[in-house]
Amino acid sequence: MEGRPLEDAELVAQACRGDERAYQALLERYQEIVFRAAYLVVGDAAEAEDAAQEAFVKAYAALGRFRPGAQFRPWILRIVVNEARNRRKATRRRASLALRLLDERRSGGAAPSPEAAALADEARQRLLAAVMGLREEDRLVIAHRYFLDLSEAETAEALGWPRGTVKSRHARALGRLREQLAADEEQAMHSGASRRSIDG
Repeated sequence: MEGRPLEDAELVAQACRGDERAYQALLERYQEIVFRAAYLVVGDAAEAEDAAQEAFVKAYAALGRFRPGAQFRPWILRIVVNEARNRRKATRRRASLALRLLDERRSGGAAPSPEAAALADEARQRLLAAVMGLREEDRLVIAHRYFLDLSEAETAEALGWPRGTVKSRHARALGRLREQLAADEEQAMHSGASRRSIDG
């Protein structure tokens, strides 16, 4: 049993007792998702890195206020999203979601053909552009549910919203995203038709 990875609750309890190695283990377990969450808000890798590091520092200082029985992942994500939002407001930067880091999803099979890869990349770019065009609250709820793979309850905890708010905003955000994608598709078809008529 010596090699069994410790549960988050065990690591948090040890970290609360001053075990820095336990907190380091939590940091290593969640550094990627924390960075991605920050990147979704600020749209800049360097800013996201700073926000993630600052979130871990703040979380360590706040461990004494961590509610026993709560989940660590949504708690740390809430801290990093707040940190990233504050940084973005302070620097007045527009978020430019080039969500390339979210491409790390496993393909689960043989490499696609160059044609299939090009089509998939084009579709992904259209989707990311549509997500970028959404309001912040829509972008955040979609990002947490789909890009960060959080449950509805975890999303509510991470964003500090009531669960009912997550449910309603999620539904509205998906509706707006579908409308945006449909409008983009129509515009692309119109542009293609215009080019063909010019060329012909």
